[in-house]
Amino acid sequence: MVFILNPNVPKDKVDQFIAGWEQKGFSAILSVGTEHTAVCLIGNTAEIDMDHVVQTDDIVSYGKRVTEQYKAVNRTVHEDNTVVRAGGVPIGEGFFTVIAGPCSAESAEQVLEIARSVKDSGAKILRGGAFKPRSSPYAFQGRQAEGLEMLRAAKRETGLPIVSEIMNQTQTDLFEDVDIVQIGARNMQNFDLLKAVGALKKPVLLKRGLASTIEEFLMSAEYIAAAGNGQVILCERGIRTFETMTRNTLDLSAVALLKQKTHLPVIADPSHACGIRSLVPPLAKAALAVGADGIMIETHNNPAKALCDGAQSLDLSQFQSLMGDLKKRAVMEGKEI
Repeated sequence: MVFILNPNVPKDKVDQFIAGWEQKGFSAILSVGTEHTAVCLIGNTAEIDMDHVVQTDDIVSYGKRVTEQYKAVNRTVHEDNTVVRAGGVPIGEGFFTVIAGPCSAESAEQVLEIARSVKDSGAKILRGGAFKPRSSPYAFQGRQAEGLEMLRAAKRETGLPIVSEIMNQTQTDLFEDVDIVQIGARNMQNFDLLKAVGALKKPVLLKRGLASTIEEFLMSAEYIAAAGNGQVILCERGIRTFETMTRNTLDLSAVALLKQKTHLPVIADPSHACGIRSLVPPLAKAALAVGADGIMIETHNNPAKALCDGAQSLDLSQFQSLMGDLKKRAVMEGKEI
């Protein structure tokens, strides 16, 4: 249930209103937007006489019920688009933020060369895997803590904020200096991990599970928000379908639908979606066209010798060419890269 408050209500009255509901056993989420302020109640609200509250409490303009299970991330609760900032870089409404870097941090020299190049091309955030969840236990598992240090060194040199994937809640201390903590597709419903990153109070990039519905995706984001962290970035990275000619199927309709259902920023990962280098540029452009707030692209200085996912990685010149195309198209979409 959401109560929309009258304009210019003093803070002490808002606090008193929220405290009253919390004393009755409800959890309350305060959402302050440019048009109005809303208070969302979480709990068994079926017995609340909404009309009575509106008629008797002079700070309440009107109320409405939220039928979906996800509350905090619901656009009904928070009509304004949320802009998440990572190291000063905005991700959200009005921006098309490009995240780029290697699938895996292999060496300090490799990460730094890629970081310098993608920054020159216009990328705003550096990605890189330190801990790698792999389907085979015999595949390269990443440089782990050493890989995180490679990313931090590149950040110090270039100024690019960094994003890397966390595997479990025991690793949270290692991610103190990481600007965006990534939850991978395989961990989308690792609820203990979602609660743990919700407690970190820093941006979280949440990837959609391989076979997860959009509602399940939003419910996972709700876990993070309910733990007190509203800095969530949703990432559509492709879902598993009957198609075998591509690695996954990029669900661009999900990007457009998520923009309607939630106020959170939504980005796309065309690299993991298709698994084929030549398809990454057209899918990246398509993501911009359907309203994505950004993309995550895998780039490598020598894809043929990459230790992980070289077949889907753009080389540095290919990434530069893609960025040139995206900058032109972003102008038509009214977005800033």
